[in-house]
Amino acid sequence: MVQKTRKLNRDEMLKTLYEDRRSKGYKSDYEDFKSLLHYEKRLEQERVIRSSLSPSASMSDLHSKPASTPKEQRRHSTTELRETELDEDYLTYLIKKAKKSLDGPPPKRPFVPSLEQLRLSRKAEVDAIDQILRPKKPPLPPHLPPADEAYVDAILTKRGTISKSGREQVADKDIARLRPHQWLNDEIINFYGQLILSRSESQKENSKSTPAEKHINGLVNGIKGKGKAEATDKKPLDVHYFSTFFWPKLIGDGYDKGRLAKWTKKFDLFSKDVVLIPVNHNNSHWTAAAINFRKKRIQSFDSMGTARSEVHKALRKYLDDEHRNKKKKPFDFTGWVDWVDEKTPQQENGYDCGVFTCQFLQALSRGEEEDFGFTQVDMPYLRRRMLWEIANAQLRNDP
Repeated sequence: MVQKTRKLNRDEMLKTLYEDRRSKGYKSDYEDFKSLLHYEKRLEQERVIRSSLSPSASMSDLHSKPASTPKEQRRHSTTELRETELDEDYLTYLIKKAKKSLDGPPPKRPFVPSLEQLRLSRKAEVDAIDQILRPKKPPLPPHLPPADEAYVDAILTKRGTISKSGREQVADKDIARLRPHQWLNDEIINFYGQLILSRSESQKENSKSTPAEKHINGLVNGIKGKGKAEATDKKPLDVHYFSTFFWPKLIGDGYDKGRLAKWTKKFDLFSKDVVLIPVNHNNSHWTAAAINFRKKRIQSFDSMGTARSEVHKALRKYLDDEHRNKKKKPFDFTGWVDWVDEKTPQQENGYDCGVFTCQFLQALSRGEEEDFGFTQVDMPYLRRRMLWEIANAQLRNDP
């Protein structure tokens, strides 16, 4: 009887939290919301365990899970998310947190002088013109074309090796990770990174064409792309992709012991436009990072909205160590910034972080990080799209 009462209380608390989150713009369903709470608690547990600060009494239950050892976090391969119990203490803490935010004083109305109104009006006009000249991406479709949807269904029935690209390959057990509600593993993320790298190298080869060849290619692509020939005039980004094994080497062994100088033996890192780096945090969460030479930014994109200062710090040190090794002098960080975009799309469940990470890297490789053009709503479509791309070992150019 007591257990039944506790379950009813817990269900009521969950529903209260769900309605509160929906009132603030949350759009996913109830089951996804519960998976998100499990995920948030898991990440909070690991943060508290790593912290030297004492937690508040209301959060003492977060110490229940012991920290894993480096041996248990072997190699960087992703493990399945293990649900943590959403006990009444934790749900009470979340409700108090939501109520505190709700009961807080309303924000003060900003003082807007007439001059400011004129400035804002002018800005609106400029934004409207900018939208005409550089329109935002249209929303993504809900499905692939019917023939491609059928192709993806057929791929999911195959067994053995599904696809190869460069040194990467994926099998049926890997491709199954792109079904709904599944975490992505190293094999899927590295294969997708290889596709991004192959496209960049292909574009570099195409950019060596003569002016006459570029003109002809532009006309042909314009016919195929229904008027998108102007896209061929855009300078392709020269990117490099570091595999998922780079990050654990960097933070675990360091530049010298990890022999990271050999990772760039065949190319000049500093000649690249963008260096792409998938990051796995404690076998619990995927994020994307980048060294952006074009914009002088150390970038971090997290679909759970966490500021990743440790990523910025580690990549700054790597950049300096690499420059000292290859150029024999310290790296000049003048004008460089640690970049976190507040508009980074956010996940609304406990399993889509890998898909978000792949799409962040894809957008970065095209110089489109100012307008990602996807949200949580697009994840089912993007999983199917990634299945098609990996099976065909090429990235699609259509929306």
